Amino acid sequence: MRTIYKKINIRGELYDLSTTRIMGVINVTPDSFYSGSRIGSDAEIIKCVEEMLDAGADILDIGGYSSRPGADHIKEEEELERIIRALKIIRKRFPPAVISLDTFRSNVADIGIRNFGVDMVNDISAGSIDKEMFNVIEKHNVPYVLMHMKGNPQNMQLNPVYNDLLPDIIKWFSEKKQELVLRGVRDIIIDPGFGFGKKIEHNFELLNKLERFDILGLPVLVGLSRKSMIWKTLNISPEESLIGTVVLNTIALLKNVSILRVHDVPEAVQAVKLVSQLKSI
Repeated sequence: MRTIYKKINIRGELYDLSTTRIMGVINVTPDSFYSGSRIGSDAEIIKCVEEMLDAGADILDIGGYSSRPGADHIKEEEELERIIRALKIIRKRFPPAVISLDTFRSNVADIGIRNFGVDMVNDISAGSIDKEMFNVIEKHNVPYVLMHMKGNPQNMQLNPVYNDLLPDIIKWFSEKKQELVLRGVRDIIIDPGFGFGKKIEHNFELLNKLERFDILGLPVLVGLSRKSMIWKTLNISPEESLIGTVVLNTIALLKNVSILRVHDVPEAVQAVKLVSQLKSI
């Protein structure tokens, strides 16, 4: 079995991922796929962050660009405006919070790290959209989430096809990992990218075989929260998908994922506690 190093460097200290961490989603966008995650005003940002931290969130993932299938493409200036407003508020009101920045743009990542002490970068394109992203990660030496996506948010769900799903994605991750390691980047986390260039059957195959990613020796983050694989399978809406989310998150926890990216922090924290108790027997 491949050893997975489950520690990352946050502000010069080792951050332990041996017990699954909860990453709370904070979308400062008007068009995220799940309406309950859209946050507009300063007061809403403060309330959301406070509730997530009180409920046990370990990491806050701030995003200013909607990556739902078919989402409108916005200019960098607009993404920066949204991100900077949120980061100013959070750093002022909640300075100890561990912040992840959800962006594929290198300049947005660079500004977030330099000016607001962003602790990690969560890139849905793994450096494929903005070729300068790896340079920024190398320069700042912050943890980096590599997510697999086939295409881009505007076209990723237009009949995605794979030769062999798991081997294709693992090979892709292996090549990205090698490039980063050669640059001296060590704190790498992988995200299989549920719902990003995958059909429903692809998503369930990924979840069913999630342990196959252990071969890469890297911590795994999963984002299953209220995804279409849940609500389309159950013929319900994203707003009705909390129970389905908890079920799939529990399956991921049984497969030893390191980070759960969620909209609903209290329920995820409960799932982690219950699965941890089960594993301790």
